[in-house]
Amino acid sequence: MAKENNTSPKKPKFSSWWIYGLVAVLLIGFQLFSSDDLASTKKTTTSELQEYLRNGDVQKILIITNTNQAKVFLTDEAMTKEVHKDVSEKSFLPTSGSVPQYTLDYGDLQIFQNEITEIKKDNNLDTIIEFGKESTAILDFLLSLLPFVLIIGIWIYLMRRMSGGGGGGAGGQIFNIGKSKAKLFDEKTDTRTSFKDVAGLEGAKEEVEEIVEFLRNPDKYTSLGGKIPKGALLVGPPGTGKTLLAKAVAGEAKVPFFSLSGSDFVEMFVGVGASRVRDLFKQAKDKSPAIIFIDEIDAIGRARGKNNFTGSNDERENTLNQLLTEMDGFGTNTNVIVLAATNRADVLDKALMRAGRFDRQIYVDLPDIRERKEIFEVHLRPIKTAETLDLDFLARQTPGFSGADIANVCNEAALIAARKEQKAVSRQDFLDAVDRIVGGLEKKNKIITPGEKETIAYHEAGHATVSWMLEHAAPLVKVTIVPRGQSLGAAWYLPEERLIVRPDQMLDEMCATMGGRAAEKVIFDKISTGALSDLEKVTKQAKAMVTIYGLNDTIGNLTYYDSSGQDSYGFSKPYSEETARKIDEEISKIIEEQYQRAIKVLTDNKDKLTTLAQRLLEKEVIFKEDLEKIFGKRTFDKDLKEEERQKLETSESKKDAEEDEKVAENS
Repeated sequence: MAKENNTSPKKPKFSSWWIYGLVAVLLIGFQLFSSDDLASTKKTTTSELQEYLRNGDVQKILIITNTNQAKVFLTDEAMTKEVHKDVSEKSFLPTSGSVPQYTLDYGDLQIFQNEITEIKKDNNLDTIIEFGKESTAILDFLLSLLPFVLIIGIWIYLMRRMSGGGGGGAGGQIFNIGKSKAKLFDEKTDTRTSFKDVAGLEGAKEEVEEIVEFLRNPDKYTSLGGKIPKGALLVGPPGTGKTLLAKAVAGEAKVPFFSLSGSDFVEMFVGVGASRVRDLFKQAKDKSPAIIFIDEIDAIGRARGKNNFTGSNDERENTLNQLLTEMDGFGTNTNVIVLAATNRADVLDKALMRAGRFDRQIYVDLPDIRERKEIFEVHLRPIKTAETLDLDFLARQTPGFSGADIANVCNEAALIAARKEQKAVSRQDFLDAVDRIVGGLEKKNKIITPGEKETIAYHEAGHATVSWMLEHAAPLVKVTIVPRGQSLGAAWYLPEERLIVRPDQMLDEMCATMGGRAAEKVIFDKISTGALSDLEKVTKQAKAMVTIYGLNDTIGNLTYYDSSGQDSYGFSKPYSEETARKIDEEISKIIEEQYQRAIKVLTDNKDKLTTLAQRLLEKEVIFKEDLEKIFGKRTFDKDLKEEERQKLETSESKKDAEEDEKVAENS
């Protein structure tokens, strides 16, 4: 059967304002059509009326006593006279003799009546004079209703403003404030995201694909006695694709999909959160099988009974209690699956995390190099590139980037290319985008004195030299002394992606970080405030070695780290004052040892350090190739072949032997 053509215009929705407009039109029409102006009635004056009376043109005068108005009716002979031509023309309204030809407003009734009576008597006229009152009952009734209409209108307006929206939909009126604000996903009208749009995340994607399959074909799993899981919790750092996975589920699932945020349950009124939870699950059960997605569930799912110093009833706890009951309580429906996302799983309530509520916890981690390549493939689809990009190279240049960061890199590269008036995006635009995101915007107009510039150059050259000489330090990509963001200079490294880190690797990284301050000490015999970020970094690393990872011999195999986050608001340290003193001493000892080690490395290579700094002052930006010309290739570089590595080691050992011979001869 052919589908009907849906191009016909939609019917307008009914609005209460239509009724208000109709009433206003009726009132205006009543006033207009009851007005004498629509007939041939004309205003006149007392003197003209007296003249008409003397000429015998007036048949009847109707005096309205309650409005101080008189209505004048002419005779048939008078209607043919030229002086009454304006009122003698036929009106479009039927008069039937009841519509006057003239009206006038008189002052004092007694004086007006005496003047007419005197003229009538002097001219022996048979003009009829009548008295009457004009009925204004409808107008008086409407005027009496006006205050009530205004009060009711203002009340309706205020109630709608308090409930936060228009009259249609849940939550639009004060009586619907306890209704759920969840959006029901419609695959026909909403933008559809499929699992093809989710790159990487194979494990997490497989889990959520299985959840969709549960609802599509439940008999496949329940026939063996299994039960459909009630909930899945997506956990991971920001930007890793938790909400994107939920969008893919909404696009792929052929069942109703309710989406909302954890903060949508929170309201200024007591009991609204629990009411919205009940209404949400009621809607989902009515449309079951269905999926509910709650983004940022930590807004309502935090552990109960913590830091409630006021002792008052917590609305958030009531909402959480209702959510726990709906997910696993009497009368729950197993055909409703709850998906939730958070990057703060450590603060969630234990009752929410147990099996039977969130049966599955899916960890969405930062992508590795292979997954980053797949993410680049997805985000490069709409971008017009000038060449075939090496996606492996781009994936290597973005270690530690999340999916959102990679999307930002692609977008920033397109903006940079457009800013340069280019027709397509090139590889250099992507490298500039990475630099822009990591280091910040270049500030070439920043005023720096020659002395400061020289200090910055030696500082950055110190980082580059020490990292080049140490085995486990991250290999250098480029060094610049052009200010970026809040930094006066920067060095880009390409760190090795490790799952575990050993003490010698951490110490080499700390030594390379202290190379900047060490270079200032070796060259100028002075130090500056430019090493603030370096000191902050090495202090955190040393503290982690001592207090978290148990890598210090003096403190021993102890950790004071709580992964559950239960002591994040504690007021006491989990160790004594004596242990605290030892921790401080060991942290300072580790940092000072690496600082002295960096000074020794730079002292032994002072001439190469100076050459590198002078080249940096000349070019402002130098790359890995420039360091290879000065220092030679690294013997422990993974990209080197075994034969080249042996040649380098042999040549270096010969150089060391020759230097030892020269020292012996001189001595």
